[in-house]
Amino acid sequence: MLRITELKLPLEHSETALKTAIVQRLGISAEDLLSYTVFRQGHDARKRDFISLVYTLDVELKQEASVLARFKDDPQILITPDTTYRFVTQAPATLPSRPLIIGMGPCGLFAGLILAQMGFKPLILERGKEVRERTKDTFGLWRKGLFNPESNVQFGEGGAGTFSDGKLYTQIKDPNHYGRKVLTEFVKAGAPAEILRVSKPHIGTFKLVTMVEQMRATIESLGGEIRFQSRVDSLNIDQGRVTGVTLADGETLYSQYVVLAVGHSARDTFKMLYEKGVYVEAKPFSVGFRIEHPQSLIDKCRYGKNAGHPLLGAADYKLVHHAENGRAVYSFCMCPGGTVVAATSEAGHVVTNGMSQYSRNERNANSGIVVSISPEDYPGHPLAGIDFQRQLEAKAYELGGGTYQAPGQLVGDFLANRPSTTLGTVQPSYTPGVHLGDLSTALPEYAITAIREALPAFDKKIKGFAMADAVLTGVETRTSSPIRIKRNELFQSINTQGLYPAGEGAGYAGGILSAAVDGIKVAEALALAMMRDRY
Repeated sequence: MLRITELKLPLEHSETALKTAIVQRLGISAEDLLSYTVFRQGHDARKRDFISLVYTLDVELKQEASVLARFKDDPQILITPDTTYRFVTQAPATLPSRPLIIGMGPCGLFAGLILAQMGFKPLILERGKEVRERTKDTFGLWRKGLFNPESNVQFGEGGAGTFSDGKLYTQIKDPNHYGRKVLTEFVKAGAPAEILRVSKPHIGTFKLVTMVEQMRATIESLGGEIRFQSRVDSLNIDQGRVTGVTLADGETLYSQYVVLAVGHSARDTFKMLYEKGVYVEAKPFSVGFRIEHPQSLIDKCRYGKNAGHPLLGAADYKLVHHAENGRAVYSFCMCPGGTVVAATSEAGHVVTNGMSQYSRNERNANSGIVVSISPEDYPGHPLAGIDFQRQLEAKAYELGGGTYQAPGQLVGDFLANRPSTTLGTVQPSYTPGVHLGDLSTALPEYAITAIREALPAFDKKIKGFAMADAVLTGVETRTSSPIRIKRNELFQSINTQGLYPAGEGAGYAGGILSAAVDGIKVAEALALAMMRDRY
C-alpha cells in the first residue's frame, strides 16, 4: 500500500470528497483506487476562519508501482510503513528467575505487559493501592482534605497519568513504531478506537481507570504477578550487581533483573538509590503556576467562527516566551475543558496539576505556565532539586492557609503586583479550594519576573490570555523528574548491572505515551539480557 500525508480538505466536506481528493492527488482514475483507510486525522487551525482537516491515508491501488515511480521524489507519498509489533525473543519453558518491576505507572505497566507477553512472568511491585481504591483516596484529598501519602495522584496503580488529561501523543522519535503498540494495547483494554487515528489522542481519567484494570488482568493471565502496597525500601547490590530488593515490611525478593519505573515523585526511593551508590545526577525541570480561563475564550481565539464544531472539540494551545532575564516560559500539560487538581505526595505540601475527562466539557481551560530552571539554580548534591521543589511546595501550603487549599491570584492583580481579595468571572476548579492572596513570594524572583513578562506576550497570541479575571493557582513543581539515573546502551544503570532505570522518574520520558514506549524498550533490553545470561 501507499501512504499519502498532508492531504487537506475543508472542515465541512462531503463523504465522497476524500476519495475524489485521493484520485486528484495521485492523478489516477477512480477505478484505479481499490480502497483507502484513514491512518491519521488532524486539523490545521493557523487560519482560524478557514480551518482544514489534515489526513494521512493508506491507499490500495491497481498500479501501485507506477504511481510510486511517478512520485519518487515527493516526500508526502511513500510506501506504507509496517507498524506491526514483533517480540524480540520468547522466554524458555523454565525460568531461572523472574524480573522485578518497581512501579506500575505507564512505564512499569508496559514493561510488565511486554515481559508477560514474552513469557517472562514479571513481578510488579507498586507502593500504592489498586486503581479504584486509589481513586477513593485521591478524591478524599480533593473533597475532604484527607491526605494519604502512599495513595494519591502520584502513587498507585496507573501512576500520575491516571489523573491527567490522558494525552497520548509525544514528540519523541519512534522509528520502531512502539507508540502504535501502546495505542493498540490501550484499545484492546477498552480505549476508544479513535485514538488510533486522531492526531492528538487523549482518553481522560475515568476511561483510564478501567483500562488499567484490564491491562492488569492481562498481565496476570500471562503469569505475571502484581503486589500492591509493597514499597521498596532497599535495592540490594553486591559488587556492582543487583541481587534483589527489600520491601517496607522486611521481605526480601531476589532477582538480578530490576526495572526501576517509580515516576518523578518517588523522592524517598531516589534518596535510597543515591545512598546505595547508584549513579544519579541533577537535571533541569520547570516550576510555575496553573492558569485558568473560560474554555469558550480559548475556543473563540483558536477557532473563530468554527468554535464549538464537533470535529474540533475543545481547543488547546502551546505557548513559549523567552524572557529578557534569559528564562524560557512556556505552557505545560494544557488541559482543554478540564480542572486543576491537588497532586501532592507529601504531607504539608501543595502541588497542582491539570486533568480532563474524555469529554473535555468542563467550563475552564487550564495549563501550567512554567519557567525552566537548571541545576545551577539549586547547586549542591544531585538531589538538591528535590529540596528546591519541597521548599516551593511547603511555601504554597503556607500561603494557602495550611489546609491543602492552594494559593491563588487573579492575573490582573498578579501583573499589577497587588494581592487578590475577590474572584471575578473565572471560578477556579481546584479542590479543596483556592485561598486568594499574593503569589509573588511563591516562586523565586526570577520566575515571577519572567511570568509577568510572558503573560502579556501570550495575550498577543491568544487575545484575552492576560484577562484580569483569569486565575493563577500555585504551585506547579512536578513538570518532570529533578534527577536522571544514567543508563548505558543496554538500558542498564551505568554503574549498577541489572538495574534498568526507566520512564519519567529516571529522566527518560515525559508523559503517558513516552513513558510507555520507554517501558517497552527497557523490557526488550531486559529480556535479551536474560536470554544472553542464560545461554
